[in-house]
Amino acid sequence: MTTGRGKIVLMGSGELTATMVEVHKKLIAGLDPPRRAAFLDTPAGFQLNVDQISDTAVQYFKTRVQHLLTVASFKSADGTSPYDAEQAFQTLRHSDFILIGPGSPTYTVRQAKQSPIPEILYRRVDGGGCLVAASAAALTVGRYTLPVYEIYKVGEDIHWVEGMNILAHFGFNLVVVPHWNNAEGGTHDTRRCFMGDSRFRQLAALLPEEVIIIGLDEHTAAIIDLSLQQVTVKGIGRVVVQHGTHRQVFRKGDSFPASVLRGQSAIADARRLSGALRQRETAGEPDKSVFWEKIHAIENDFQTGLDDRDSAKITNALLELDRAIWQGKQDLESDQTISEAREVLRDLIVVLGAALTEAPINKKECLAPLVDVFLDLRDRYRKNGQFEEADAVRESLQRVRILVEDTPEGVRWRIPE
Repeated sequence: MTTGRGKIVLMGSGELTATMVEVHKKLIAGLDPPRRAAFLDTPAGFQLNVDQISDTAVQYFKTRVQHLLTVASFKSADGTSPYDAEQAFQTLRHSDFILIGPGSPTYTVRQAKQSPIPEILYRRVDGGGCLVAASAAALTVGRYTLPVYEIYKVGEDIHWVEGMNILAHFGFNLVVVPHWNNAEGGTHDTRRCFMGDSRFRQLAALLPEEVIIIGLDEHTAAIIDLSLQQVTVKGIGRVVVQHGTHRQVFRKGDSFPASVLRGQSAIADARRLSGALRQRETAGEPDKSVFWEKIHAIENDFQTGLDDRDSAKITNALLELDRAIWQGKQDLESDQTISEAREVLRDLIVVLGAALTEAPINKKECLAPLVDVFLDLRDRYRKNGQFEEADAVRESLQRVRILVEDTPEGVRWRIPE
């Protein structure tokens, strides 16, 4: 293990959007000259539009970041000639800033592990360079990677695969999960990188006890400064550090010790040592750590209520969060802090709405598909003159408190109060 002199930046998504322009600029500006930047195309190497993705990255850096970006092209281990492969490796070896982005995490691991790429990336960071692993690529740099497509699209059983584990060289035993707050599913839960929270809990249970999970909201970056041993959150969302049942949440502008990612610090220590909080305290502003401890505790109560389908706990959590925000305003918390807390409230309301959309409205709606099958069977018996069998179906339903009534308008069923 080495502490390293460079930076590893983990992005939940949005690496080529307006959100991350200033992040990229500051990362490059913080490097020693000549500040050469490269884009590695391996994650999308199997896609027909891989070159278009690379061109988009080059143009984004040219027009938005205002810096030259060179493509290191290693689309596959078998399909790249020895000469082209060596060209790509040399580009990476001489780059101070390396960006890896969208594609398939498992494909990336299969191709890169056969090559010198993992060692090159580790050595560039160790020597003071900056590695930005975003979206699919972020999944690959930890001990295990999540096979997103295989589970979400193909329907394979939940499992993990070995990652490139670049982070292990710097003392981190991590699993990186981008798209932590994804909401593309609309009526179904696609948080936790499209897995959904309930399925991700099963995945987390498969990990060895010592492995720590770092979840990244979309358009959010966790900048791990190895020389300072500090992590800073940039973008618009949260970074979640989860170890077993313990969860710590950090928001944009927060800083915390890198030791948190090694499981060596409690959340109170992390917030006390946060550079952002130290600056606020020096300026004579109120310490907002107590306020955020309360907000995060309410978030946990809400999630527990949702998991247990406890409507009282869910309602109480939302009301308590509203009260805490109002009290924070009275206690002269900053406008930014209050705004961020309101974002939490809105996020929880959206989560509740999605959960209600998935849930049956009432018992009758839940039982209707099953009861309809039995009623169709009863109808066939009656049409065939098998009245004893038809009556047996009706009596079976009645034993489980489902009453079937034959009316002039047709068959009806109900659940008596």
